[in-house]
Amino acid sequence: MSEEINVQETVAEEVTQDAMDNFVSLKKGDSVKGTIVKIEDNQAYVSLGYKYDGVIPLRELSSVQLENAADAVQVGQEVELKVVSIDDNKESLVLSKKLVDGEKAWDELQSRFESGEVFEVVVADVVKGGLVADVGVRGFIPASMVERHFVEDFSDYKGRTLRVKVKEIDVENKKVILSQKDVLDAEFEQNKQQVIGSIQVGQELEGTVQRLTPFGAFVDIGGVDGLVHVSELSWQHVAHPKDVVSEGQKLNVKVLKVDPAAGKISLSVKAAQPGPWDTAAGQFNIGDIVEGTVRRIVTFGAFVEIAPGVEGLVHISQIAHRHIGTPHEVLTEGQEVKAKVLDFNAAEKRVSLSIKETEEAPEQPASAPKGERDSRAPRTPRAPKMEEINNPNVSLNSSSMSYSLGERFGDKLSKLK
Repeated sequence: MSEEINVQETVAEEVTQDAMDNFVSLKKGDSVKGTIVKIEDNQAYVSLGYKYDGVIPLRELSSVQLENAADAVQVGQEVELKVVSIDDNKESLVLSKKLVDGEKAWDELQSRFESGEVFEVVVADVVKGGLVADVGVRGFIPASMVERHFVEDFSDYKGRTLRVKVKEIDVENKKVILSQKDVLDAEFEQNKQQVIGSIQVGQELEGTVQRLTPFGAFVDIGGVDGLVHVSELSWQHVAHPKDVVSEGQKLNVKVLKVDPAAGKISLSVKAAQPGPWDTAAGQFNIGDIVEGTVRRIVTFGAFVEIAPGVEGLVHISQIAHRHIGTPHEVLTEGQEVKAKVLDFNAAEKRVSLSIKETEEAPEQPASAPKGERDSRAPRTPRAPKMEEINNPNVSLNSSSMSYSLGERFGDKLSKLK
């Protein structure tokens, strides 16, 4: 019996001696493994097999700012740590998890940067200018590298899981820039080429308006955006896309052009709808009086819109009963007028209109009797008779003139006979 007790005491002494050896070898900067046994007061307690437990302060749990120790570790979790400080007299053993994580992280981040690997991170904090994630070290995601589109408010991003790539790494200055936008852009381009390859000119699709610009609307047609130029939004004139469509609106569009090399798709809303001339074919007849709006004025007349997208020409001779030198004398663009349909040809998209046919012709002034016209006409002065000219020095009567000429030239004329 005494021998068994001696053996137990010997074993106990050996274990105690081993433990003491461990105690002696434990010093600042050592790397150790331990198990989380308790979390309270925003710090984690770790069992190392030492004579007292070590403590991981909140600041040493992660490279990013935490509000709670439970955000980084859980009870029962085995962790690798580094001794920050030790004081056996005060039974104080301060440990750090972030120092170990950081040492491992840089090599892994460098490898991911070189390979372009996509990996997941959890947003730990929202700060000015972007987001922060714990990747063993503090990883920063600038606001411009979070999404493909502009994000005004990131307040609800905390706790989200993002797929990122290492955009930039500077080990010396402990700087890591991450980007989710690069991941999304690459996926978008891959999907875009697949979609473009499947689209055919003339195909009609349903799309969703993504954004508006002064020159048109970008419409999502299955993961890729196509442009509907402002001139293709409606059969009527459109000053700005916002006047006829809005973001998020569903539209039927027709594919006008596909350029795989440039990655561009041209779409049309109006081409996917019946044309105005198709619907107007049975709407107007020759002789109808219609109301319309003057849209354009040219030297030879005016174009009047009598239905959305249907314009007819009022020739200058059909504008007014009186003669006019230019249509501007009578009409202005935007003016509402009534006109009579003189000719309608839907197949040739041609309408002839007359404004003056909707108005009564002015009365002509009554003609004056012939006698009254003669009496009122100015008289032309009569030329004086040659006999009435009385000048003692000149005689212009016919007899004296013939005499004088015969007398003067008679002898000479006789010689010529």
